[in-house]
Amino acid sequence: MSYLFLFLAVVVGYVVALFLKKRELRNMEVFLAFSGAFLLSITVFELLPHVFETPSKSIGVYIMLGILLQIFLEFFSKGAEHGHVHLHSETKHFPWILFVSLSIHAFMEGFPISEDNNLLLAIIIHKIPVAIILSFFFITAGYKRITTLLFLFFFAIMTPLGSFISLNYSIVHQYETEISALVIGIFLHVSTTILFESSKNHKFNLPKMTAVLVAVFLAYFL
Repeated sequence: MSYLFLFLAVVVGYVVALFLKKRELRNMEVFLAFSGAFLLSITVFELLPHVFETPSKSIGVYIMLGILLQIFLEFFSKGAEHGHVHLHSETKHFPWILFVSLSIHAFMEGFPISEDNNLLLAIIIHKIPVAIILSFFFITAGYKRITTLLFLFFFAIMTPLGSFISLNYSIVHQYETEISALVIGIFLHVSTTILFESSKNHKFNLPKMTAVLVAVFLAYFL
């Protein structure tokens, strides 16, 4: 069922985007702030303690590598992971660079998901607003529907694929801590960027601040 929920998060995003108008997209900032705070909180409350059960400096190295990997991916995706989409193709060809960078990010997200943490919920909450914004820009930019649907379909299956491989291949289990630390770095970069970029001039208004506090509260008591 977890695979289905991850896939449906992108489907929900696409359906919502079909009915959105540009002015309504601004309301996504509060949802983005909530999703960023929730992902960050789950990372800090649940994933970090797990990888540091046996403290080691090498874990910190993998976390930093994850941060650097995400910075590298965003060089090509231009920040689509946290709600920024920049598509300039006049011929509306399939955006392979954006697809590959987003797919790597989504694939890595699936590895730490397990019954021992609430990461599944955090990623679903993270994926919905990103899928909405991604779908909205594909639609308004005039891309063919088949291009949009193919992009979203393969993007949607990447996180379930990462989770499936993590749970079913023993070689992955041997490096579970290192991979989790790498993904933690990715989450730390993405979630904090969402928090800062969802606020104009890096300032929080009352609705966004409330969304952040509610997200942290819920993540702690789950």
